Amino acid sequence: MKDEGGKQMRDLRPRTKDFALRIIRLYQALPKGDGVAQVLGRQLLRSGTSVAAHYREPCRAKSNADFITKLEGALQELDETDLWLELLGDAGTIKSSRVQPLRNEVDELIASFVTTTRKIKGRR
Repeated sequence: MKDEGGKQMRDLRPRTKDFALRIIRLYQALPKGDGVAQVLGRQLLRSGTSVAAHYREPCRAKSNADFITKLEGALQELDETDLWLELLGDAGTIKSSRVQPLRNEVDELIASFVTTTRKIKGRR
């Protein structure tokens, strides 16, 4: 993936895929008999795994505007994922210490996506 100036951009596809796998493993570890855990867990599973899919879309964007729009979709999914992780911890469904590394990764991915989006918007 290259930016407008031909400079190589950091490919986060492996990182976002790893994030999705970590979300899957967390979902599998949630208590099966707890209705709240299952409802929140399904929401988390959907949004957390879609980050990788949403990130792949900008990699095939046809223009900078298309790239930004698609990357902003990934940002929305990250923000939603963070909410479900926060709720799982705050509700006592799972220890907050168990979700904190994932929340840290959400913060880092958001920072990276925002930086990329700002750089491209700045070139317009």
